[in-house]
Amino acid sequence: MSNEEFPKKQIETLWAPWRVEYFERELRDMEFLSAAARASDDAAHLVITRRKAAFLMMNRYPYAVGHLMAVPYKKTAELSDLGENEIVELWNLVVHAQGLLRVAARAQGFNIGLNLGEAAGAGVVDHLHIHIVPRWKGDTNFMPVIAGTKTISEGLRALYDKLIEAQNKMEKERTR
Repeated sequence: MSNEEFPKKQIETLWAPWRVEYFERELRDMEFLSAAARASDDAAHLVITRRKAAFLMMNRYPYAVGHLMAVPYKKTAELSDLGENEIVELWNLVVHAQGLLRVAARAQGFNIGLNLGEAAGAGVVDHLHIHIVPRWKGDTNFMPVIAGTKTISEGLRALYDKLIEAQNKMEKERTR
């Protein structure tokens, strides 16, 4: 293939205008998990599900489309600070998140985990949370390898609406 055939101009620019809010912030709001825990406007904070001890929300700056987080209301960096009910509820939300993502985003697999402590890569060191990242067969591409860039193919608000719709559908089916 000659250089003339390669669509260089089409891939030199990635258009992701929603990312500007991340880069324009002088200091990122590291209290966004606590703010979401206290919020009454779930949609504004991308909260999908609330339980007694924990909640499920979308990651505003996702690693991949559909990146969700299960978060305890209790602000702590240590799993050992959580009670058994809080731990059980967090993991129940992980299971719930998988169901939602299978329905709303047709996820075929998941990366699930915690980054505890700055050395482990925690972006929010003092408020632990479980990451639920959906995956699909063949979802890898050349961008992270060549440019250290990941592409997100769906907007947050559109996916939030799909997740809420999936949750409502699942709830109706469960109560039948």
